[in-house]
Amino acid sequence: MNRVLARRALAEFVGTAFLVAAVIGSGIAAVRLSPHDVGLQLLENSIITGGALVALILALQPVSAAFNPIVTLVERALGAITSREAAGLIVAQIAGGFVGAVLANLMFNLSAVNLSSHHRDGGGVLLGEVVATLGLLVVIFGTVRAGRSDRVAFAVGGYILAAYWFTSSTSFANPAVTIARMFSNTFAGIAPASVALFVLMQLVGGLLGYALIRGLYPNSPAIAADAVAPPPLQPDRA
Repeated sequence: MNRVLARRALAEFVGTAFLVAAVIGSGIAAVRLSPHDVGLQLLENSIITGGALVALILALQPVSAAFNPIVTLVERALGAITSREAAGLIVAQIAGGFVGAVLANLMFNLSAVNLSSHHRDGGGVLLGEVVATLGLLVVIFGTVRAGRSDRVAFAVGGYILAAYWFTSSTSFANPAVTIARMFSNTFAGIAPASVALFVLMQLVGGLLGYALIRGLYPNSPAIAADAVAPPPLQPDRA
Protein backbone atom coordinates (compact mmCIF):
# COMPACT_ATOMS: atom_id res chain seq x y z
CA MET A 1 0.00 0.00 0.00
CA ASN A 2 1.52 3.32 -1.06
CA ARG A 3 1.68 6.35 1.19
CA VAL A 4 -1.28 8.16 -0.37
CA LEU A 5 -3.56 5.11 -0.17
CA ALA A 6 -2.42 4.48 3.40
CA ARG A 7 -3.40 8.01 4.38
CA ARG A 8 -6.77 7.65 2.70
CA ALA A 9 -7.38 4.29 4.37
CA LEU A 10 -6.47 5.78 7.75
CA ALA A 11 -8.92 8.65 7.19
CA GLU A 12 -11.66 6.19 6.23
CA PHE A 13 -10.91 4.04 9.27
CA VAL A 14 -10.99 6.95 11.70
CA GLY A 15 -14.01 8.61 10.10
CA THR A 16 -16.09 5.44 10.02
CA ALA A 17 -15.11 4.58 13.59
CA PHE A 18 -16.25 7.97 14.87
CA LEU A 19 -19.42 7.84 12.76
CA VAL A 20 -20.44 4.46 14.17
CA ALA A 21 -19.53 5.54 17.69
CA ALA A 22 -21.81 8.55 17.21
CA VAL A 23 -24.68 6.45 15.85
CA ILE A 24 -24.53 3.78 18.55
CA GLY A 25 -23.44 6.01 21.41
CA SER A 26 -26.17 8.58 20.81
CA GLY A 27 -28.71 5.76 20.58
CA ILE A 28 -27.66 4.43 23.97
CA ALA A 29 -27.69 7.90 25.50
CA ALA A 30 -31.09 8.66 23.98
CA VAL A 31 -32.68 5.58 25.53
CA ARG A 32 -31.20 6.40 28.92
CA LEU A 33 -32.20 10.06 28.79
CA SER A 34 -35.67 9.54 27.27
CA PRO A 35 -36.62 5.99 28.27
CA HIS A 36 -40.34 6.30 27.57
CA ASP A 37 -40.38 8.26 24.30
CA VAL A 38 -39.19 6.39 21.19
CA GLY A 39 -39.86 9.38 18.97
CA LEU A 40 -37.62 11.59 21.08
CA GLN A 41 -34.99 8.86 21.10
CA LEU A 42 -34.98 8.80 17.30
CA LEU A 43 -34.83 12.60 17.15
CA GLU A 44 -31.82 12.67 19.45
CA ASN A 45 -30.13 9.85 17.53
CA SER A 46 -30.72 11.50 14.14
CA ILE A 47 -29.51 14.95 15.18
CA ILE A 48 -26.27 13.61 16.65
CA THR A 49 -25.64 11.41 13.60
CA GLY A 50 -26.20 14.31 11.20
CA GLY A 51 -24.00 16.61 13.24
CA ALA A 52 -21.22 14.04 13.49
CA LEU A 53 -21.29 13.50 9.73
CA VAL A 54 -20.89 17.21 9.05
CA ALA A 55 -17.94 17.49 11.44
CA LEU A 56 -16.19 14.34 10.23
CA ILE A 57 -16.54 15.14 6.53
CA LEU A 58 -15.29 18.70 7.06
CA ALA A 59 -12.28 17.41 9.00
CA LEU A 60 -11.31 14.50 6.76
CA GLN A 61 -12.49 15.54 3.28
CA PRO A 62 -9.00 16.85 2.34
CA VAL A 63 -7.77 13.25 2.67
CA SER A 64 -10.77 10.93 2.21
CA ALA A 65 -14.29 11.11 3.60
CA ALA A 66 -16.59 8.53 2.02
CA PHE A 67 -17.00 6.38 5.18
CA ASN A 68 -19.24 4.18 3.03
CA PRO A 69 -18.42 1.18 0.79
CA ILE A 70 -21.30 2.05 -1.57
CA VAL A 71 -19.87 5.52 -2.22
CA THR A 72 -16.43 3.99 -2.71
CA LEU A 73 -17.80 1.40 -5.17
CA VAL A 74 -19.54 4.11 -7.19
CA GLU A 75 -16.31 6.11 -7.27
CA ARG A 76 -14.62 2.97 -8.58
CA ALA A 77 -17.33 2.39 -11.20
CA LEU A 78 -16.88 5.96 -12.40
CA GLY A 79 -13.12 5.48 -12.69
CA ALA A 80 -12.14 7.92 -9.94
CA ILE A 81 -10.15 5.27 -8.05
CA THR A 82 -8.62 1.89 -8.88
CA SER A 83 -9.87 -1.51 -7.74
CA ARG A 84 -6.89 -1.78 -5.39
CA GLU A 85 -7.69 1.58 -3.84
CA ALA A 86 -11.38 0.71 -3.50
CA ALA A 87 -10.55 -2.59 -1.78
CA GLY A 88 -8.19 -0.92 0.68
CA LEU A 89 -10.68 1.81 1.54
CA ILE A 90 -13.57 -0.61 2.02
CA VAL A 91 -11.54 -2.83 4.34
CA ALA A 92 -10.62 0.27 6.36
CA GLN A 93 -14.27 1.36 6.52
CA ILE A 94 -15.48 -2.02 7.77
CA ALA A 95 -12.66 -2.29 10.31
CA GLY A 96 -13.27 1.26 11.49
CA GLY A 97 -16.96 0.57 11.90
CA PHE A 98 -16.27 -2.43 14.12
CA VAL A 99 -13.88 -0.44 16.29
CA GLY A 100 -16.45 2.35 16.59
CA ALA A 101 -19.10 -0.11 17.76
CA VAL A 102 -16.78 -1.58 20.38
CA LEU A 103 -15.81 1.88 21.64
CA ALA A 104 -19.45 2.97 21.90
CA ASN A 105 -20.33 -0.14 23.89
CA LEU A 106 -17.39 0.32 26.24
CA MET A 107 -18.03 4.04 26.77
CA PHE A 108 -21.47 3.19 28.12
CA ASN A 109 -20.21 0.33 30.31
CA LEU A 110 -21.56 -2.45 28.10
CA SER A 111 -19.76 -5.56 26.89
CA ALA A 112 -17.33 -4.72 24.10
CA VAL A 113 -19.29 -6.93 21.70
CA ASN A 114 -22.92 -7.90 22.21
CA LEU A 115 -24.82 -9.07 19.15
CA SER A 116 -28.04 -7.22 18.48
CA SER A 117 -31.41 -8.91 18.73
CA HIS A 118 -33.18 -6.06 16.91
CA HIS A 119 -34.63 -7.62 13.77
CA ARG A 120 -35.27 -5.19 10.94
CA ASP A 121 -37.16 -6.74 8.06
CA GLY A 122 -40.22 -6.50 5.84
CA GLY A 123 -40.67 -5.25 2.31
CA GLY A 124 -41.24 -1.64 3.30
CA VAL A 125 -38.14 -1.49 5.46
CA LEU A 126 -35.98 -3.04 2.74
CA LEU A 127 -37.38 -0.64 0.16
CA GLY A 128 -36.46 2.15 2.57
CA GLU A 129 -32.82 1.10 2.37
CA VAL A 130 -32.88 1.23 -1.43
CA VAL A 131 -34.39 4.72 -1.35
CA ALA A 132 -32.03 5.93 1.37
CA THR A 133 -28.92 4.76 -0.47
CA LEU A 134 -30.07 6.07 -3.84
CA GLY A 135 -30.82 9.48 -2.36
CA LEU A 136 -27.50 9.67 -0.57
CA LEU A 137 -25.57 9.12 -3.81
CA VAL A 138 -27.58 11.76 -5.66
CA VAL A 139 -26.97 14.25 -2.85
CA ILE A 140 -23.22 13.62 -2.82
CA PHE A 141 -22.54 13.65 -6.54
CA GLY A 142 -25.13 16.30 -7.29
CA THR A 143 -23.57 18.67 -4.76
CA VAL A 144 -20.13 18.10 -6.27
CA ARG A 145 -21.55 18.60 -9.79
CA ALA A 146 -22.92 21.96 -8.69
CA GLY A 147 -19.38 23.03 -7.84
CA ARG A 148 -20.06 22.96 -4.13
CA SER A 149 -17.66 20.32 -2.89
CA ASP A 150 -17.10 22.46 0.19
CA ARG A 151 -20.77 21.98 1.09
CA VAL A 152 -20.93 18.20 0.75
CA ALA A 153 -20.60 17.81 4.53
CA PHE A 154 -23.72 19.89 5.18
CA ALA A 155 -25.66 18.26 2.34
CA VAL A 156 -24.88 14.75 3.54
CA GLY A 157 -25.43 15.53 7.22
CA GLY A 158 -28.77 17.17 6.45
CA TYR A 159 -29.88 14.37 4.17
CA ILE A 160 -29.09 11.61 6.66
CA LEU A 161 -30.81 13.51 9.46
CA ALA A 162 -33.93 13.82 7.31
CA ALA A 163 -33.73 10.26 5.97
CA TYR A 164 -33.80 8.90 9.52
CA TRP A 165 -37.40 10.09 9.46
CA PHE A 166 -38.68 9.75 5.91
CA THR A 167 -37.38 6.22 5.26
CA SER A 168 -38.92 3.23 6.98
CA SER A 169 -35.49 1.73 7.66
CA THR A 170 -34.17 4.88 9.40
CA SER A 171 -31.59 5.15 6.62
CA PHE A 172 -28.61 2.93 7.34
CA ALA A 173 -27.52 3.42 3.69
CA ASN A 174 -24.03 2.11 4.45
CA PRO A 175 -22.79 -1.52 4.57
CA ALA A 176 -19.87 -0.74 6.91
CA VAL A 177 -22.18 0.96 9.41
CA THR A 178 -24.77 -1.80 9.03
CA ILE A 179 -22.23 -4.52 9.79
CA ALA A 180 -20.89 -2.55 12.76
CA ARG A 181 -24.32 -1.97 14.27
CA MET A 182 -24.75 -5.75 14.43
CA PHE A 183 -22.26 -5.77 17.32
CA SER A 184 -24.32 -3.63 19.70
CA ASN A 185 -27.58 -4.85 21.22
CA THR A 186 -28.84 -1.32 21.73
CA PHE A 187 -31.23 1.20 20.17
CA ALA A 188 -29.22 1.48 16.93
CA GLY A 189 -28.46 -2.24 16.61
CA ILE A 190 -29.49 -4.65 13.89
CA ALA A 191 -29.76 -8.42 14.29
CA PRO A 192 -27.19 -10.46 12.33
CA ALA A 193 -30.03 -12.21 10.48
CA SER A 194 -31.15 -8.86 9.06
CA VAL A 195 -27.75 -7.64 7.90
CA ALA A 196 -27.40 -9.53 4.62
CA LEU A 197 -30.69 -8.26 3.16
CA PHE A 198 -29.96 -4.73 4.33
CA VAL A 199 -26.58 -4.76 2.59
CA LEU A 200 -28.13 -6.30 -0.52
CA MET A 201 -30.71 -3.51 -0.67
CA GLN A 202 -27.95 -0.95 -0.21
CA LEU A 203 -26.15 -2.47 -3.19
CA VAL A 204 -29.36 -2.27 -5.22
CA GLY A 205 -29.69 1.37 -4.21
CA GLY A 206 -26.07 1.87 -5.21
CA LEU A 207 -26.66 0.41 -8.67
CA LEU A 208 -29.74 2.56 -9.18
CA GLY A 209 -27.86 5.58 -7.88
CA TYR A 210 -24.99 4.93 -10.28
CA ALA A 211 -27.40 4.67 -13.21
CA LEU A 212 -29.22 7.84 -12.18
CA ILE A 213 -25.99 9.77 -11.73
CA ARG A 214 -24.83 8.71 -15.21
CA GLY A 215 -28.19 9.77 -16.62
CA LEU A 216 -28.31 13.12 -14.86
CA TYR A 217 -24.67 14.05 -15.29
CA PRO A 218 -23.00 12.88 -18.53
CA ASN A 219 -19.65 14.05 -17.15
CA SER A 220 -20.04 11.96 -14.00
CA PRO A 221 -16.52 10.44 -14.19
CA ALA A 222 -15.11 13.95 -13.88
CA ILE A 223 -17.49 14.65 -11.01
CA ALA A 224 -16.31 11.54 -9.21
CA ALA A 225 -12.71 12.59 -9.72
CA ASP A 226 -13.52 15.93 -8.10
CA ALA A 227 -15.23 14.17 -5.20
CA VAL A 228 -12.13 12.11 -4.39
CA ALA A 229 -9.32 13.82 -2.50
CA PRO A 230 -6.44 14.65 -4.84
CA PRO A 231 -3.28 12.60 -4.51
CA PRO A 232 -0.78 13.77 -2.34
CA LEU A 233 -1.42 17.08 -0.64
CA GLN A 234 1.05 19.88 -1.27
CA PRO A 235 4.10 19.69 1.04
CA ASP A 236 3.20 22.93 2.82
CA ARG A 237 -0.27 21.55 3.60
CA ALA A 238 0.68 17.99 4.61
